[in-house]
Amino acid sequence: MGLKLETGARLVVATHNAGKARELAAILENRFTLVTAGELGLPEPEETETTFEGNALLKARAAARASGLVALADDSGLSVAALDGAPGIYSARWAGPGKDFGEAMAKVAARLEEAGAEDLSAWFSCALAVAWPDGPAVVVEGRLDGTLRFPPSGERGFGYDPIFVPAGFDISFGEMDPVKKDAMSHRALAFAKLKAALF
Repeated sequence: MGLKLETGARLVVATHNAGKARELAAILENRFTLVTAGELGLPEPEETETTFEGNALLKARAAARASGLVALADDSGLSVAALDGAPGIYSARWAGPGKDFGEAMAKVAARLEEAGAEDLSAWFSCALAVAWPDGPAVVVEGRLDGTLRFPPSGERGFGYDPIFVPAGFDISFGEMDPVKKDAMSHRALAFAKLKAALF
């Protein structure tokens, strides 16, 4: 494939979410100089794809074109087995315009209750896309399985972390040391694939 990223390269991270930018910087082992789409004032494209991979690629391509830099984008979310994979690609939208994940987690709990669901298995997916301004791109996806637990617990992490207990653990991502979480998360799994493809 011949696409390689040099250490120290300046990358634009296609996000307006500071928490996500910090997490990606840590996962990228601070190899690169990162600037966010938010800092560059780039618009957030409409996420019109039906998969995490499609949306990650769409965001990376838009940021690469607008900035002239190599762009990294992720699209990630929580899928709940008993809700047929919802919220899935709509994970952020369930948090509403104010990005209130307390509201989003309450919505998951309410939907499970409505469904009378006993199966609380869920998984986090993360698709990572790297796009060059002149067209080529690489997309990978990582998935981490676990179970949901209510009420939410822990102040760490972001998004749905306080209700997600990864398989093999008895604490939520919201309670877990961020370093430990970053080492095993869906983003870490996707990044390992990306690293194999690019570095």
